[in-house]
Amino acid sequence: MLYIVPTPIGNLGDFTIRAVEVLKTVELVLAEDTRTTGKLFNHYDIKTSLKSFHLNNEHQVLEYFGGMLKAGKDLALVSDAGTPAISDPGFLLARYCREEGIEVTCLPGATAFVPALVVSGLPCDKFYFEGFLPPKKGKQTRIKALEAFPCTTIIYESPHRIVKCLTQLLEFFNPERKASLCRELSKLHEEVLHGTLQEIHDDLSKRQSIKGEIVLVIAGKES
Repeated sequence: MLYIVPTPIGNLGDFTIRAVEVLKTVELVLAEDTRTTGKLFNHYDIKTSLKSFHLNNEHQVLEYFGGMLKAGKDLALVSDAGTPAISDPGFLLARYCREEGIEVTCLPGATAFVPALVVSGLPCDKFYFEGFLPPKKGKQTRIKALEAFPCTTIIYESPHRIVKCLTQLLEFFNPERKASLCRELSKLHEEVLHGTLQEIHDDLSKRQSIKGEIVLVIAGKES
């Protein structure tokens, strides 16, 4: 069986008892970055061996790890933070297992966009998860399409690109569109900004440095 195991997005206490038990009992854990996962393993005294499984090697190692699963080994997949395959490696392996008749189960656990959506104060009954926007080619086209969405939209962005991203959004979105930005979720310096896109842009533009992965939640376009 392949176990897909969410890991804490910041606070190491946000880890389930079942997740620890699974990671201690499987044959091998596939990790996006073995150094990052190693810190989590040290905290919970998990001794299971780690192997790399990330965006740059997942095509090459798919058959190898698939062979282990076919041979009856139980493996677990983790990413650096949150649920694998949500803007992280994991989709290819899960699809491979389904196609080959290998059982897959995903444990419930941490993911960044859910708490960001809930604390935003924006409608949660319907929402669209965009994840990371295209880095260059097609980005403006994508932003223009998102502007017309009637439901709440969720975007992931890195700290060093967030001001530029907000500037590009303001080229198409109404500056008064309501939004919420979460930074350093579940960590000591967690921050949530509420306001308009323009207000959030202006706030971050004044800062000399911005740290932590960011979740931007934007209200849908009113009809």
